[in-house]
Amino acid sequence: MENRLAEMRKVHLWSQAELAEQLQVSRQTIISIERGRFDPSLPLAFRIARLFDCAIEDVFQPGARDPQPVGQSIAEQVQ
Repeated sequence: MENRLAEMRKVHLWSQAELAEQLQVSRQTIISIERGRFDPSLPLAFRIARLFDCAIEDVFQPGARDPQPVGQSIAEQVQ
């Protein structure tokens, strides 16, 4: 999943540590999300969207890392 978290954080002039504090997560979590190494849980994604006053889709978009194509079940991928 691709995301605009770093871009949106910089617009607000927040450091990674400041954003982490507001979201009640570690700075390492923010770093991992921004670098695309970690996809946030749904509750965290909602908290991020709420903090930036936008929809989840404004922050997170499907991208090259998505393991499952839309409309295809895991069972269909295995066949």
